[in-house]
Amino acid sequence: MILSRLAARPLLLALGLVAVLALPWLVYPPVAMDIVCWALFAIAVDLLLGFTGLLSFGHAAFWGSSAYVSGLIALHSGLPFPLAVLGGAAFAAVLAVPIGLLSVRLNGIYFAMVTLAFAQMVYFVVNQWRDLTGGENGLQGVPRELFGMDLSDPFIFYYVGLPLILLGMLVAWRIVRSPFGRVLVSIRDNPARAQALGYPVERYKLLAFVLSAALSGLAGGVFAISHGFASLHDVYWTTSGQAVMMVVLGGIGTLWGGTIGAALIVLLNDYLATAGFQEIGIVTGSIFVIIVLVFRRGVWGTARDLVQARVAARRRTTTRLRTAEE
Repeated sequence: MILSRLAARPLLLALGLVAVLALPWLVYPPVAMDIVCWALFAIAVDLLLGFTGLLSFGHAAFWGSSAYVSGLIALHSGLPFPLAVLGGAAFAAVLAVPIGLLSVRLNGIYFAMVTLAFAQMVYFVVNQWRDLTGGENGLQGVPRELFGMDLSDPFIFYYVGLPLILLGMLVAWRIVRSPFGRVLVSIRDNPARAQALGYPVERYKLLAFVLSAALSGLAGGVFAISHGFASLHDVYWTTSGQAVMMVVLGGIGTLWGGTIGAALIVLLNDYLATAGFQEIGIVTGSIFVIIVLVFRRGVWGTARDLVQARVAARRRTTTRLRTAEE
């Protein structure tokens, strides 16, 4: 648990904050915004997968629906974009309640398939409701309104939109380190025992599902405002699959892992697209398979295990030396 403890220390959190603030100086600002948005999305998925034990292939419904709702609010109300994003996140949370009520009673592949089915229903509604969503053309011309400020420069918008992403990450961090988060882990490890101890398992799962959806919606709303449009791809199931892939690459059950996985995937996609490579999925899929085979617990999880092994070896060596001296 060494890296888990380090992850909660102010020094590592400060280093992470510095890296996030320096990101648009190191990569193209729109790509930097994509990284932090996808990082929050991956963290939201990991909150459900890594800490509650529920694999969802339907989170694109919350990411994408929030993108559309945030865009519609920004287009038709003239409100500042943070309020539009929060409105989209609230819509995602409300949408998650009926879906969660029907899904959390299931486990494993059955839960994953039901969430996928609901996501495809949302995709169908968005595609057919052309008068509102634009159908296949998507929702275009989404403004970045904030009290008359000029946010057309993506470099400036990154720092204006970043507090919303950091707020979502802070909420996720507090959740997993609260008594509520510990109950979620116990439900993941042994739901029968958690039920026997008096915890309403389905109610906890539902709350985790709604919180995860709200964080996904927060990320999706900022993503839509950043790009100035929302498209059908945002609500398609492959978006959910990409978030799951980011979590697995970084390390399931580690909030830092989702951030690392998001950075790797977004940067790789951007590099391949800039190079003019068409079959991006082949490369990303191959790298995913290799990393899963080599790093069984993801990048962050494997690094954590290596550090633990080295520290344990040093302690054993120190103990042997002291015993020999005595």
